[in-house]
Amino acid sequence: MLHIYRLFLVIIILISCDEKETHVIADLPGHLTEVSAVETIIASNLIWVIEDSGNKNVLYGLNQKGKITQEIKISNARNEDWEDLTADKDGNIYIGDFGNNTRRRNVFAIYKVNRANLSEASINAEVISFELPPKLKREDFEAFFIHDNNFYILGKDPRKSIMIKVPNKIGDHTAELVSEFNLKGKHNSVTSADISNDGKTIVLLNHDKVWKLSGFSDNDFFSGTIESIPLDHNTQKEGVCFKSDDTIYVTDELNGFRGGNIYEYSLN
Repeated sequence: MLHIYRLFLVIIILISCDEKETHVIADLPGHLTEVSAVETIIASNLIWVIEDSGNKNVLYGLNQKGKITQEIKISNARNEDWEDLTADKDGNIYIGDFGNNTRRRNVFAIYKVNRANLSEASINAEVISFELPPKLKREDFEAFFIHDNNFYILGKDPRKSIMIKVPNKIGDHTAELVSEFNLKGKHNSVTSADISNDGKTIVLLNHDKVWKLSGFSDNDFFSGTIESIPLDHNTQKEGVCFKSDDTIYVTDELNGFRGGNIYEYSLN
């Protein structure tokens, strides 16, 4: 019965959206109700996802139909609040454990899963930990991407938020403030982010829209063109990644009979 209701909602979504821009790839597995990130890597057809706070410390690999074909337990990590995934050009995957809804966390972690270990059932990840600069107030972070061997991590404040930088280097670090930003409009919390393989386009996700950043210089990512792209339906969207330089995957959490899907959107 649940599947029938979800199928009905998918049909409604497809009717209400431009088919050129929107396509439902698959249902997410029914027991993964709180998928918080999605990522693809080179030389792999799998779609990688995680769940957020309170769920298993597991990285899941899904096929194109949404079926789990690989589960990797991160044995030396606890899922304190896993919020986003990113990957480097070598196909290594990074898990961002930096959610901070309570604003009580002082130390955050990024877990590196080496490409060579993606076929194993259980691994010890390499750990990149960081804290905020002394004068920076505690923030809730849900989104990041990697560029020029640095992680750029975005705060979730819907008004004036921040972007910080952490080096992609195993060990302990103090984050560096890169910029403050304020996206126009209301309800602008950023829940996930990604950068295209050519490094020319960044996408920031919200529950009902994607911001496309392009034409920027160096790491001044908000200096170029910022385009808001409506996603035509409002669900709890938590994961975004590039499928290609002009196409993205988006995932949303299952809430009752809504969501729990993998979508494909064209940025053109």
